Order: sequence, then C-alpha cells, then structure tokens
Amino acid sequence: MARKRRYEVIIVGAGPAGIFAALELAEKSDLRVLLLDKGADLEARLQGPTDRPRRNALLCGWGGSGAFSDGKLTFSREVGGWLGDFLPGSELEALLADVDRIYCKFGAPERVYGTDEKVLADLERRAARAGLKLLPTRIRHLGTETCREIVARMRDALVERVDVRMNTTATAVLTENDRVEGVETAEAGSFAADYVILAPGREGAKWLQQEAHRLGLRTTANPVDLGVRVEVPAAVLEELTSAVYEPKLIYYSRSFDDQVRTFCLCPYGEVIVEYSEGIATVNGHSYAHRRTNNTNFALLVSTSFTEPFKEPIAYGQYIARLANILGGSVIVQRLGDLQAGRRSTPERLARGVVEPTLKEATPGDLSFVLPYRHLCSLREMLEALDRLAPGVNARDTLLYGVEVKFYSSRLDLTPRLETDIRNLFTIGDGAGVTRGLAQASASGLMAAREILRRTQAA
Repeated sequence: MARKRRYEVIIVGAGPAGIFAALELAEKSDLRVLLLDKGADLEARLQGPTDRPRRNALLCGWGGSGAFSDGKLTFSREVGGWLGDFLPGSELEALLADVDRIYCKFGAPERVYGTDEKVLADLERRAARAGLKLLPTRIRHLGTETCREIVARMRDALVERVDVRMNTTATAVLTENDRVEGVETAEAGSFAADYVILAPGREGAKWLQQEAHRLGLRTTANPVDLGVRVEVPAAVLEELTSAVYEPKLIYYSRSFDDQVRTFCLCPYGEVIVEYSEGIATVNGHSYAHRRTNNTNFALLVSTSFTEPFKEPIAYGQYIARLANILGGSVIVQRLGDLQAGRRSTPERLARGVVEPTLKEATPGDLSFVLPYRHLCSLREMLEALDRLAPGVNARDTLLYGVEVKFYSSRLDLTPRLETDIRNLFTIGDGAGVTRGLAQASASGLMAAREILRRTQAA
C-alpha cells in the first residue's frame, strides 16, 4: 500500500465553515493544513463572463453555497443553527462577534440592521397582535456579488499558508482504534492527518450521514424544513425590511400546531433555482448594487419526525422530485389560484400584478405536491403575515415550490464539535449543527480553536 501524504489537519469542504477553520489555523499556527473540496475553484464555478454560477456549481466549490447566497450574516443565538446547544450564550455571542470582525476585515459593508430597540419593540408588539413571534436579530447584509468578492479575498489570504485542493472528492474517513487517521479521496488517493474537520455543507450532508453510519457514530434526526418561496411587490414589506432587513417570524398553526417560519427574506431580490443531485428546488437572492421590484422569502414548515423515521434528507428529496415530475422544474402558482383550487396558467400569471423574477418556473398547482398538512399551515401563516403586512395574502402573490432545507442528521458531538472518534470534528450545515452563514463560520472557529489548544499544549 502506498504511503499516505501527511498533514497535521485536513479540512473537508471549502464552504464558510471550512474556510473559517482554515483562516484560524493559518493565522495562529504553522500547522500543515490541507483544505479539499469536490467542487471547482471560484472562477471556474462561474458561467463564462456572467456573474452567475454554472447549473451544477451552485452548491459546491470554493465558498460553498455561501459564495452565491445573498450573504446575510445573522447574529443571534436563536437563528441560524444550534450552536447554542453546545456553548453558553455569552460564549456564542463572543464567537459571533469574532465572525463579524473577520467578515469586515475581508470587506463586509458597514451597515448593520436591527439595532434600533424602539423600532424592534414596536414590531414585536404588532407581530404578537397578528399571532406571530418576532425574533430580534442583528443582520449584516453582504449581497450576492459582495459575498463572492469576500470569499475570493479569503482564498487569496490562504493560498500561501494552506494546501488547497479543489475538484478532490473525499470518499472515506480513515480511522484506527477510534482515532482519526486521515481521508481517502477519489482523485488523489489517501492523506494522513492528526486531525480531520468535516465541513461538507448541505451538498455533502448525505455523504456525511453515510460515513457516520459506516463508522458507527450516533446521530439524531433534525427537523425537516419544507415549504414554498413567496414573492410579493417590494412595497408590501418595505416598512419591515427597511428597519430590520429580514424579519424572523414564527407561527404555530391552529390546525396542526406545526411551526412555520420565515427564512431567507430577500428585499428587492430575485427567485432562483438550485440543483442538488439532479433535483431542482427554489431559493432567493438579494444583491448589494441592483434591485428588482419584488421581495421574496421562504415559508418553511418544520416537522420533527419520531421513530422509525431516520432520513429527513430522503423525505425532502421525495417531495422535491414530485414537483419536478409535475412541472419539469420549479412550479409557480398564484395564491388566488391555490385558494380557488385550480392550477395557474401563463395567462393567469400575466394578468397578475406580481411579475415573476424566476422566468423558467412552470405554472402549475402546488396542491398536487405539498402534503395537506403543510398547505394548511402555510396558508394560515400567510393570513397571519397579512395582518402584520397587508398585501402578503393577496391573490396575485406568487408561490414557488418547493423549497427544502436538506439538514443532515446531527451527529452526537462534544461541546467542541468532536465526534466519538478522537480528533474527528464535524461542523457547518452538513453536520446538522448550523443552518446559516454566521453560525456555520462560527463552527469553523470552534473546531480550529480546539485543535490549536491541543497542539499548543502538546
């Protein structure tokens, strides 16, 4: 057997979690670090001279899905992940402040939304009267194009300090006697390491789940988040977005007591398609320097399944595939058509006051796709939102489906995100511990700092 090339730390995944781990290790040590990702480098992900990623490069490659997100940094213990389960509140807040400083160092804009306590208190009261809970959050919006520029600068900062290998797919974690030994790859053979950090992102969540099963690691199923992306005239939500940029609102349905939440609200943005393993789902973007006339946001129903359910990713993929079968890709429907029990047609969409920003969406009927339970909860949430922001529950409001967040089953981890295998850490969205840019980046700092503590104490 050929001798494995040796590093002190291997990081699998070049998304925000992996990049922040690499930045911390490079800045504070001389450790030999390998950062690998199955996707392409940043420029190779782009589609010729345009600023859009290639269809198969939206979710993986340098910067991960964050490189082409609209770049909302949400600084909250309650939003963007579950790191609060691992850290005391004060430690998590300090960690998120470190994340913010690093993004600012690499060019994040100065403005932070959600800092006016008087405005927040007023919005909380109004939301409560509508049956909604508003989660106070501070948000720094990067914008899709700025987000890409920032991760490019991070790449430049790492190029001399870290061995970066793109287009290199991790296939297996190597262990011996319950201790990590390295990583096997499809393209470059095996690499040995004292420490391994797995940060595969949502694109690699299924692989990580399979590896966890193979290695005998215990997991807990995260909730399944499934719903639609809503598009309305920007003026409908302008009062809220100008104050807090992205209001985080939670509702519990009367019919089933299911949690419904707003997610990834994109003021003056556009709806886009994401592709993962050949499945088309919907998402949204906002840019820093260009605007549309619409605002879009996701409404997601969170469901926690019990035994014997163990595959939240497979369930979400099943619903998304059903939408693809019926519509060829993403389906779009006017809310009024859904309420009337009929499919939308190109003619009905053309008569509406909301012009779709996703031109390739197929007019159709989401009631053939979404479970009745989800539809009831989503319609109740739209009614509640209309009491806070009149015009949301209008007949010309557009619903795109489906939107699914493929959160991996969460591995049982120590407070420093280490698995039962010594020196093997799992971080970020793919590990099921975060679900947003800020906390994913913070998880990278957590793992790197623990490795630094151990190596410097040795």
